[in-house]
Amino acid sequence: MKVKDVMVTEVTTVAPETSLKDVATILAERGISGLPVVDSGGAVVGVVSEADILLKQTAPEPHRRGVLGWLLGSPAPEDAKLDARTAGDAMTSPAVTVEPDRPVARAAALMVEKGVNRLPVVRDGELVGIVTRADIVRAFTRDDAEIAREIREDLILKQFWIAPESVTVEVDHGDVKLSGEVEKKSVAELLASFVERVTGVVSVSSSLSWRETDRP
Repeated sequence: MKVKDVMVTEVTTVAPETSLKDVATILAERGISGLPVVDSGGAVVGVVSEADILLKQTAPEPHRRGVLGWLLGSPAPEDAKLDARTAGDAMTSPAVTVEPDRPVARAAALMVEKGVNRLPVVRDGELVGIVTRADIVRAFTRDDAEIAREIREDLILKQFWIAPESVTVEVDHGDVKLSGEVEKKSVAELLASFVERVTGVVSVSSSLSWRETDRP
């Protein structure tokens, strides 16, 4: 499953000069937690979220601001955001983005690695959608038949060039069992690892055999 299969294509965006009041209004009215910030050329330059609005409501740390803060050195990035008046001031930049043809697993890994809840989806520099953690969680609930179809058609046939009848795929509540015979041991191991990354797969049990041992 690809990012383009789960992303939302109707994306609300704001410009860097949009006031934080307007950003907060959009977030509240639309019931969303973050917005891509897009410049006049259509490029995604950052993301502004509820967390950035909340930061405005926190009390400044006395030792980091004012004359004493100046004497101690440069203010922390959070201090700069405390003074934010626009989306451009408050946004997290550069934005962490993902391409529409990347696997959903890649988007999930980026969210965990970067600690973000949403990813603008970009193709050739143009914003084409947005994917959130909720979108990925929903995708994880896909049924067993769809999971089995992706494994047989997209992995076994199209990526590994293996005749689908050579490998038996059984899926039960996301638990996958692979059996049958493939050409090489390395292929058997690689196929099982690829299946683990299919959206909705909970576990993989492989009893695949092989005709040629090409690794210890």
